[in-house]
Amino acid sequence: MKAMILAAGRGERLRPLTDETPKPLLKVAGKSLIQINIEALARAGIAEFVVNTAWLASELHSALGDGQALGVSITFSDEGAAALETGGGLRRALPLLGDEPFWLVNGDVLCDYRYTAYDLPAGMLAHLLLVPNPQHNLAGDFALQDGLIRDNAADLPRYTFAGISVVHPDLIRASTSPSETFPLAPLLRAAASEGKVSGELHEGLWIDIGTAERLAEANAILRKS
Repeated sequence: MKAMILAAGRGERLRPLTDETPKPLLKVAGKSLIQINIEALARAGIAEFVVNTAWLASELHSALGDGQALGVSITFSDEGAAALETGGGLRRALPLLGDEPFWLVNGDVLCDYRYTAYDLPAGMLAHLLLVPNPQHNLAGDFALQDGLIRDNAADLPRYTFAGISVVHPDLIRASTSPSETFPLAPLLRAAASEGKVSGELHEGLWIDIGTAERLAEANAILRKS
């Protein structure tokens, strides 16, 4: 099983920290966010990684190389000067990912979820990790019912998508977007409406490192652990 780390974003809300450093290379307790995520996946036996890049791509290439220093293999999917958003980035990377389901992880999340070589059931197109809603997303993103993701269930509590999922390549192949740049969320919602997206709730550590304040919070938490 492979994994893809999303690392192409500009990190606008973290400027000026991200003016010269890609957001996934910002450090928490002495390690870059992307290294923390790669090591967590590697502990589950994931050894082949695809990393997409755009902003300051050369910095990510220099920091990660071919992955040998981390005991894994890394291939880069370079998107050019501007990121293609999540859906477009995935479509660009599909030739590198193959035909089997893969882990998809945002390069700017800090999470203590224990990865496995997840076996996506036949007919399912994705499996999403949800977390309790943080202050910056109190309305949540999706509901969860009997292990399935529900999008328009007004009578169910909604949770926040953690930016961690297992994705089948067929989910991306279903896109009819004529543009190279498009988001993943509409594809997930469409598949969820057909009962093809499962999910689980993680109630452990999870921080979306989207601001300097959250980066400081993550550093404080890990230094105490």
